[in-house]
Amino acid sequence: MADVSFVQASCVYPGNPVPAVDTLNLDVKDGEFMVLVGPSGSGKSTALRMIAGLEDVYSGEIRIAGNDVSRMPPKERDIAMVFQNYALYPHMSVAENMGFALKLKGISKEERMAKVREAARLLDLEPYLERKPKALSGGQRQRVAMGRAIVREPSVFLMDEPLSNLDAKLRVETRANIAALQARLGTTTIYVTHDQVEAMTMGHRVAVLKDGKLQQVDTPRNLYDVPANAFVAGFIGSPAMNLRTVPIVPGGVHLGNIDLPLKKSTLAAIEHAGLSTITLGVRPESLSVDPAAKDGLSLEVMLVEELGADAYVYGKLEGEADGDKHFVARFDGRVPPRIGENLLLSVRESEEHAFHPETGERLG
Repeated sequence: MADVSFVQASCVYPGNPVPAVDTLNLDVKDGEFMVLVGPSGSGKSTALRMIAGLEDVYSGEIRIAGNDVSRMPPKERDIAMVFQNYALYPHMSVAENMGFALKLKGISKEERMAKVREAARLLDLEPYLERKPKALSGGQRQRVAMGRAIVREPSVFLMDEPLSNLDAKLRVETRANIAALQARLGTTTIYVTHDQVEAMTMGHRVAVLKDGKLQQVDTPRNLYDVPANAFVAGFIGSPAMNLRTVPIVPGGVHLGNIDLPLKKSTLAAIEHAGLSTITLGVRPESLSVDPAAKDGLSLEVMLVEELGADAYVYGKLEGEADGDKHFVARFDGRVPPRIGENLLLSVRESEEHAFHPETGERLG
């Protein structure tokens, strides 16, 4: 096992002056499950490939167990990578696929098979060891790809969107299996995904990237509760946080048809920055219907998504134009409102978020 560090690490592709990864500083602890998440083009897969030695480090360093491996060949880095597309040899059995890297190292057949059987036991693959990949389901093939990584007993596991080819139900099941397996093995694992639900449910810590730059790295809970900027706020959480540019009024801000009070620390930060408007963030789950309220936030229902236990209501705030982005609220799925209905909502105290309207940085 080993810790992994990016030290001012950048990757620049030929012909493109904009770095794919831009002066990244990130420390992954020994035994940690770190998830890199972000939209397409954020640099997360490039960062993973830099660790593997599949992309050149333009500047800075990649360190594994304290050693600079930036110029080291991939085979000498003591890492194992699980790809999105499985990359199994179709003419080999499951056991042969899992043990192939050990065979190349000259490890005896008996020792190879012992390691393969142990990995197969961990991954529930024992009944399939003699089968060819074409006789397996997508989920089973992905487990074989993981088994091939496990038998090598590397210092670091690298996983590049390994669940993206699986159906929704299998994704949920397999991500739970991966998290449980990592906890059992205790191997440092760096996992790339564009799916923030995967990131929040699997990672000990999550690093959010945008345009090659690290936006925030923290526990899933802290990313949700205290996003460092408006991008993280809008990216983490499903559905996304409602973000609106709103004017400052005495004691708070004006949202829709109401004046919403803000925390003293937030008001102090706004005053210090000399702002007349801010970007206000309110999560859909921070809103509740208050039928008794006469001064609640008025929302005209435009669309209702019923998901069983929950319902998500998309609507228009008073004073907003038809083309503006919908404001979203979460409801009890058993009693969802109807399209065209006008609701009065209240925002739970101290669950609003404030960001600088230009830089996007958190205020207060």
